[in-house]
Amino acid sequence: MKLDSINPANGQSIKTYPTLSDAEVKEAIDKAVTAFEDWRHSDPYHRTACMKKAANILRNNKQQYALLISREMGKPVKQAIAEIEKSAQACDHYADHARDYLAVESVQTSNSESFVAFEPLGVILAVMPWNFPFWQVIRFAAPALMAGNAGLLKHASNVSGCALAIEAVFMAAGFPAGLFKTLLIESTRVEAIVKNPAISAVTLTGSAPAGSAVASAAGKALKKSLLELGGNDAYLVLKDADLPLAARLCVQSRMNNAGQSCIAAKRLIVEAAVVKEFESLVAKELAAYVATDPEQEYTLLGPLARPDLRAELQRQVDASITMGATCLLGGKIPEGDGSYYPATLLTGVTSNMPAFREELFGPVACIIPVSDEASAIKLANDSVFGLGAAVFSRDIEKAKKIATHQLEAGTCVVNDFVRSDPLLPFGGIKQSGYGRELSHFGIREFVNVKTVCVGATSQTIPAGIK
Repeated sequence: MKLDSINPANGQSIKTYPTLSDAEVKEAIDKAVTAFEDWRHSDPYHRTACMKKAANILRNNKQQYALLISREMGKPVKQAIAEIEKSAQACDHYADHARDYLAVESVQTSNSESFVAFEPLGVILAVMPWNFPFWQVIRFAAPALMAGNAGLLKHASNVSGCALAIEAVFMAAGFPAGLFKTLLIESTRVEAIVKNPAISAVTLTGSAPAGSAVASAAGKALKKSLLELGGNDAYLVLKDADLPLAARLCVQSRMNNAGQSCIAAKRLIVEAAVVKEFESLVAKELAAYVATDPEQEYTLLGPLARPDLRAELQRQVDASITMGATCLLGGKIPEGDGSYYPATLLTGVTSNMPAFREELFGPVACIIPVSDEASAIKLANDSVFGLGAAVFSRDIEKAKKIATHQLEAGTCVVNDFVRSDPLLPFGGIKQSGYGRELSHFGIREFVNVKTVCVGATSQTIPAGIK
């Protein structure tokens, strides 16, 4: 069996990678276990030095890595460079803060001493997607390795070059051989690896069906899992919003990575009093996004990652138009090579359409008019997903209240677009998954939160309990 890496800009093969045999997978797992036994007891300052070096390697080779990203999954090279820089930032963050995040916490109890320690779990299996091929991996690997764990990566088959490049970064940074290993295997073999007794936990970023399958396998094996799944983020544009600002940020969020982001602005829910003006502003912003060669520095919109993804997006757009949505811009697959899809604007979208109910993974902005603020909040929460959400309003206190108490999502922002940050926990609710990545929450996902108590001395044991 082989894994093909195809350039989505022209449909040409980049490289074919042979998959690992069962014996090679077993060898990788055994080496990870051996490496973990030493790494778990390593000096935290040595871990810091290795992770700092990984950050430097990423920065020093960002052009090379960005070009690899662009060629394997179509991301505009300028955005790919930003992804590498953000990955380096995450490495630096955990290098600088892991010791504090995992410091022993003393607790005052009736014991002579009580404290909570954070111990690594072991070998963590990561199943990662293609849309942010470096960032998704680094935001798992940086905290996991700094906590003393080992990591095995099953990356998406179309970004095998990126997967091997990440492994090489950690090797060059001085991490022990075998501690972080890329497994070039088919998705059908993941379940067997999850069941392997040497695997302590699993994390997955991807679709809800993939998350359900991996979580089921982990559950049957009584192993911890962390899932970051799809999103259908609602962006509420209230009638008192700064409309030019809202239009610019909504479009920027929607078009980033050709709309192939779980936290993109997917449902633009707009009060009817300003919907026409907002439509005009969004259309004007979208006009700047012309789908073209992702390797050019000026490119804002590259191709979709695969032809099948483009075909599915077209199905969703066509079905929504048939059901009554109006297409003001784009909406048709262009002629020529590559998996390009134009910046598209659908208006008059209603809650029964695929453009509302399903996750559109592509450069399609959908405007849903509502009569008032209460209706906007109700529609925003009318989704099986709950990853991110945003509110645009000049009344900051009102918007903060909506974001904090009324929107059902893992991350909510005011007058901005949703993004992940190493300083803040990231994850979703509902079918967007469970658990949290990043910040101190992320590094503590894959540790044993261990309670340690030192019993009372004979002088302090209450009478009658001796």
